[in-house]
Amino acid sequence: MFNRLSRMARSFFGFFISVAENPELILEQNIRDMNDQVPRMNESIAMVKANVTLLEKEENKYKTDFNDLKAKVQAAIQGGRDDLAGSFAMQLEQVRGALARTQGQLITARSAFDKALAVKKAFMLEKERKTREAMNAISDYRRSQWQKKVADVMDQFEVTGISATHDEMVRKIEETTAVNEARMEMALGNVDQQKMKIEEEAEKLRAAELVKQFKVEMGLIAPQASPEPAEKTIGARETQKGS
Repeated sequence: MFNRLSRMARSFFGFFISVAENPELILEQNIRDMNDQVPRMNESIAMVKANVTLLEKEENKYKTDFNDLKAKVQAAIQGGRDDLAGSFAMQLEQVRGALARTQGQLITARSAFDKALAVKKAFMLEKERKTREAMNAISDYRRSQWQKKVADVMDQFEVTGISATHDEMVRKIEETTAVNEARMEMALGNVDQQKMKIEEEAEKLRAAELVKQFKVEMGLIAPQASPEPAEKTIGARETQKGS
């Protein structure tokens, strides 16, 4: 019982391993994995693009604030309000710094976005190439599996099919035919022997009858009258008496 369970367990493990190592299944899973990466890549690129959009909005805002503060500084100076001009000038410097930082970040974000698009393009080209190779390989694998099945079937025909059973069946038929022919010969032989015995007995009877006829002709024995009906026999006796 333990050995049977062990064999069953090994067969199950072997089946799962063979399925897991099936090239067709592995290549199909690789295609699915590559296709699954496309949405994640698009999501990452969308996040980079969103960052670029936000930085562009901040840049536009800082540019607007910079122009407004610059106009206020100029107006304050023209109005003789140096104190206000100084306050506006300090805000203007802060906005200028923020604008410079934003523009630097925007340059980096745009570069990252361009690189992400380039990576996606390269990935899509590689995905298409690998998918095409995988599909061709799968087609070749399926064709080879079909050819293997055909070869197995042909091997079965040659080993355990017609070739293996033809001679055996012919031999059995020949043996059966020989036995039946022998039985028929024996039966016919018995019939011929019986017929010969009957003919032999008939010849003996005929010969005895011929000898008897010769003896009658020679007067050695009286001829035997053929049996007649009782009435005719009595009538004949009376006729003899009357004479």
